[in-house]
Amino acid sequence: MTARIITFADLPTDSPMPLIDRQRIIADQMMVSRVVLHKGFRVERHAHENEQIAIVLSGRVKFLLGEAGTHTELEEILVGGQAIVLPSNTPHGAHALEETTILDLFSPPSEKTGIDQS
Repeated sequence: MTARIITFADLPTDSPMPLIDRQRIIADQMMVSRVVLHKGFRVERHAHENEQIAIVLSGRVKFLLGEAGTHTELEEILVGGQAIVLPSNTPHGAHALEETTILDLFSPPSEKTGIDQS
């Protein structure tokens, strides 16, 4: 693969669920998604093989971590300037407390993530 210059403004935007807008850059070894979560957005707990780093650029989002109803269950509120590292197969969900912009990094890349409805 050769180097590419990409401008987010030129990327298509999709909405795989209500209250979310997403733009993606998919490379051979990783994927970057810029997502805007509108207030009230929710994605239920899920897990995937991809390692994920979510960087909150602005806003506030509550991450739901671990298995619901077990001793591993945890909630964390992140704000702009914070990030969360989600190892492979870590159960997690999210709830946007206000409009929030996140840069999500996934490795390896995949066409579907936890927000893609079947």
